[in-house]
Amino acid sequence: MKNQLKKINFNHSFIFFLFCNIFSLTILKFENLVFSPLFCLLLILSIGVSHGSLDHIKGKKLLKIFEIKNIYIFYLIYIFIASTVIVLWMIIPSVLLTIFLIVASFHFGKEDTQFLIAENSYYNQLLFFLKGLLVILAPMFFHFEETISIFKLLLIDNESFYRTLDFIEMNNLILFGIILSTLSSILLFAKKFELKKFTIFLDYFSILIINYYLPPLMAFTIYFCFLHSARHGITLMHELDENDLKNGLKIFIKKALPLTILTATICLLGLYLLNNSYNFDSSILKVIFIGLASLTFPHILLEYLIEKNEK
Repeated sequence: MKNQLKKINFNHSFIFFLFCNIFSLTILKFENLVFSPLFCLLLILSIGVSHGSLDHIKGKKLLKIFEIKNIYIFYLIYIFIASTVIVLWMIIPSVLLTIFLIVASFHFGKEDTQFLIAENSYYNQLLFFLKGLLVILAPMFFHFEETISIFKLLLIDNESFYRTLDFIEMNNLILFGIILSTLSSILLFAKKFELKKFTIFLDYFSILIINYYLPPLMAFTIYFCFLHSARHGITLMHELDENDLKNGLKIFIKKALPLTILTATICLLGLYLLNNSYNFDSSILKVIFIGLASLTFPHILLEYLIEKNEK
């Protein structure tokens, strides 16, 4: 069954790679094409957020491990962590953004690759982090000023934070980070070589292509929705029905739909409230990134606790 999952993910990566190339070539012919942040938000709220919409099922599994029967305890803790992240972002945004980028790098690298790597050693964890770092560094390398402008819209008003970023950019540390990320992909690929591990390089070049041709927000949206979230969704579908992926998809949609709709509703309500104090595009960026940060922390913690206790 693991080989079947590897094959499915390889095919998915190949299709995504072709899509990135075709989409990028199309963009070249429409130089004046502008991507609406609202379009990105709607994609993330539908396709992107759905990959975490089975967390309540995983929460039941975790409570069962701890012999806790009341599911509301899980919901309260999950909401408390998400709310705490939002509050802390209001107080110390530059610190929360830095932590979020570090955590997201590890999360992206691990979830996009772990189906290929059986061993969960500290060495592999480091390689996962470095691999996922490409998602964070690529937009900064190709569109530094535009990425900084997004940070400023996320309530980051800290001159020392931006001086640090300028120092990193001027001393080619971003390029050095990308080289390390490239090396990590090579090491992950070479370890116990098999043909399906070319998935790693298909993903690697796809991320570089979309970040080279597209503005940071659109590049991240395409990666998050159609590579990261889709891959996590494929894993969940496979778990729901190992023998029939189409049936797994039907079950996944049915189970994921309620929390996806609830999350989207809360985010749109937040957008409405923010729009009273900020312009529309700025409000959208806050909902996307601060909202994702608030959901990412409890999502990763849940994955970690299940993984640790199942072992």
